[in-house]
Amino acid sequence: MEWIFLIIILIFSAVIHEVSHGTMANYLGDSTAKYSGRLTLNPLKHLDFFGSFLLPLLMLLATRGRGPVFGWAKPVPINPYNFRDQKYGSAKVAAAGPAANFAVALFFGLALRFFPAISAVSGLDLIFSYIVYINLLLAIFNLLPVPPLDGSHILFTFLPQGLENLKIFLSQFGLFILLFIIFFLFNWVVLLINWIFSLIVGANLF
Repeated sequence: MEWIFLIIILIFSAVIHEVSHGTMANYLGDSTAKYSGRLTLNPLKHLDFFGSFLLPLLMLLATRGRGPVFGWAKPVPINPYNFRDQKYGSAKVAAAGPAANFAVALFFGLALRFFPAISAVSGLDLIFSYIVYINLLLAIFNLLPVPPLDGSHILFTFLPQGLENLKIFLSQFGLFILLFIIFFLFNWVVLLINWIFSLIVGANLF
């Protein structure tokens, strides 16, 4: 049953991530996501079969429920040419998703830390812990400066003009770099997540 809770938490965390992108874009003048019906927390509007179900399930089975699990929802449609802020609009929209996940992690993490009564309810402390961990995972992973992740949009916004070749290189080989990180460097990402988790909650999850 535990894996069911994990997938549900992951789905809603990914939905919050995507809705935050769309909400920021709408605030900046682009209503594409709004008129596409994507500014809703209804998961049916956001689910991606592979990213929301199949991949998390495979990761849970591969790690027997003890390893990191991540996934994604369908990206919200955005037209950056509609932004009032053409200079920093893309970076703001990109940062909104991870920021929302950090906010969720902080809320539930501090609740877990400063309200011991939560632990008195059987299983509730574990659910809160998973909410914190999964939201930290989504936030930190998406901030990696590799296309198509959010971090690449932030990087490209502030990248000096003299480094255009780096932008071209990352755009061309971003997927391969991302796969390399997932298969060979992901343990370092997990270490960072574990450290931030213990910093917020005051204890380790694993």
